Amino acid sequence: MSNKTVPLAPFQVERVARSESLAITVASRLEAMITQNHIAVGAKLPTENALCDMFGVSRTVIREAITQLKSLGLVETRRGVGTTVIRNQPAETLYAYTINPTAVEDILHILELRITFETSAAELAALRRDDQDIELLEASLHAFDQALVKGELARNEDYQFHYGIATATKNPFFRQFYEQFNKSIIPRANIVNTNLDQAATEVYLARIREEHHEILDAIRAKDPEAARKAMHKHLYRAHHLYEKYRSTAAFDD
Repeated sequence: MSNKTVPLAPFQVERVARSESLAITVASRLEAMITQNHIAVGAKLPTENALCDMFGVSRTVIREAITQLKSLGLVETRRGVGTTVIRNQPAETLYAYTINPTAVEDILHILELRITFETSAAELAALRRDDQDIELLEASLHAFDQALVKGELARNEDYQFHYGIATATKNPFFRQFYEQFNKSIIPRANIVNTNLDQAATEVYLARIREEHHEILDAIRAKDPEAARKAMHKHLYRAHHLYEKYRSTAAFDD
């Protein structure tokens, strides 16, 4: 595997417009360069400072974008080495055969909002949670597991976990945000069960379970940075998955 940094030629990119979701947009553009083989497997990305200059964004945005690429299994970062491309296709599984295009757009809009909102909620929950919050979150994860054993999609159990994090912030407006959407905030809440690939659905739900445990571990440890990153990874991966459904629908049209 080469340790050479990619020359700047492939990075003739447009600076990101301020109206766009910055980290998602930067991650999407870098992902496109990787999947289209403009950046080869084994090559290193430019430094954070260089990427900041190229895209016209802050180091925080670049770091979040790199985290998103990591969540897709495209890159890895090692101290003293930098960020290296390790594969050219995301490790994602489509669990539904088709999703109504309108529903996909609604899901993506909500997820974009949740990425901003819930990363902060997870961070605050890690700082402010008490023992009762941890007990409730653990109970929601147990309920999630029980739903999977029954062959259910654990939609309500998923909602209860995220609602529990909003409650743990001790900020009533975070909780009210969740209450106004109720279970519909969970992407698969509006997907018909008969339209699911069973094997792929099991993989998808297992991934959610794993990510929920990672978020809870960070909150339990009172580690706000780890909680924020774990939540960001969880929601961005979901956003990326439903982006693929939108791309598939556009291709079918």
